[in-house]
Amino acid sequence: MASRSADSRTGNGSSPAVDAVSLAIIEQLQEDGRRPYAAIGKAVGLSEAAVRQRVQKLLDQGVMQIVAVTDPLTVGLRRQAMVGINVEGDLDPVAEALSAMAECEYVVMTAGSFDLMVEIVCEDDDHLLETINKRIRAIPGVRSTESFVYLKLKKQTYMWGTR
Repeated sequence: MASRSADSRTGNGSSPAVDAVSLAIIEQLQEDGRRPYAAIGKAVGLSEAAVRQRVQKLLDQGVMQIVAVTDPLTVGLRRQAMVGINVEGDLDPVAEALSAMAECEYVVMTAGSFDLMVEIVCEDDDHLLETINKRIRAIPGVRSTESFVYLKLKKQTYMWGTR
């Protein structure tokens, strides 16, 4: 999945305004990312051209992305884990290093027990061990890690943008 920094949304760190029609367009695309603009327009009361313009604006503002989401198990990635990381010093360089790693699907700075939480997706336990032990722990500033290995994923949705 493509990555996007939260600060890239508007350039100033604040979220762009999204009206009810744009939310309805987003909802249509969340149901089917390949839905034709004409069908979306019919559902939300706009022309195909107006939908195309709104979608492009939402993409340009970083409000949404249109991507293919895979089930990691079906593409040979059988091990997922959330890793809590404590850092000495500035979080930014560590977060940037983690963000550059292909295995890190999600990197977030947090308040609480961990400075960073990272979701990693690996081929197997050996790949997971190598990623955590040889790569994450080797990043300058990483003080400690705690791993939470996924045994079974019960729910994963991307519908929260319109509720």
